[in-house]
Amino acid sequence: MINSVLKALDIMQSFSTIEPRLSLKEISSKLTLPKSTTHSLLKTLQSRGFIEQTDDGRYSLGTSVISLTQSVRVNVELRDRSAPLLRQLADSVRASAYLTVREDDKVVYVYAVESPQRLQARTAVGDRGHMHSTSVGKAILSVLPESEVLGILSRTGLPQFTDCTITRVEDLMAELVESRRRGYALDRGENEENTYCVGAPIFDDRGRVIGACSISGADPEIAQRRAPEFASRVMPAAQEASRRMGYVPSRMSDVAWAEPVLQEAYQR
Repeated sequence: MINSVLKALDIMQSFSTIEPRLSLKEISSKLTLPKSTTHSLLKTLQSRGFIEQTDDGRYSLGTSVISLTQSVRVNVELRDRSAPLLRQLADSVRASAYLTVREDDKVVYVYAVESPQRLQARTAVGDRGHMHSTSVGKAILSVLPESEVLGILSRTGLPQFTDCTITRVEDLMAELVESRRRGYALDRGENEENTYCVGAPIFDDRGRVIGACSISGADPEIAQRRAPEFASRVMPAAQEASRRMGYVPSRMSDVAWAEPVLQEAYQR
């Protein structure tokens, strides 16, 4: 048994849904370790992405945990149950398709089907994204309570990634209202230059938003004139992913499909 490895694992297991963020003092106290030893272990775990330091100086589990563990049930189940839907979605629109889950104040990409037409494909799986600048993030925000949205924005801010990024809270809130009304969100080149996306939220069996799926491509029309057309593919995929996770809307009006083309797609 290697004590330093055991101590590192003890640190990771000290975090929970009740205490997702802990200070150096709290971790040291919980594990009865010297602060210097705890700090060294935290920095080692942080260097490999298993621990992250938050803006307030506390620590939390990092996204590298996702790539190794099979115990994160919702992520694994959502990925496994939605993967065929994402492949069909990518084939139907000849564009990239992505599946994300919400992790704290950001989204994490857990599955991706890159379009063969994408000149420079990137490995999206494991990447983290801001909510305010991505269609998947805005899709999630659009169905959260306003107080929760404002809390997220207060912690993350609205950093600018392109000339199109929304950087004013009031502008984002207005767009979220519109996204909720129509049932899908848009990324008009806000996260990456010349990348346009349409995303829709995914719910679990308790009606909680747990993630989102999207299509992405270099054609500006994806998020402009042809947005309803692309949304008519993304939204049924998101709804089916939700159904596979046990979600049953109490009534059709719970699914805010205002666009006629979306209603027709559902009826088909």
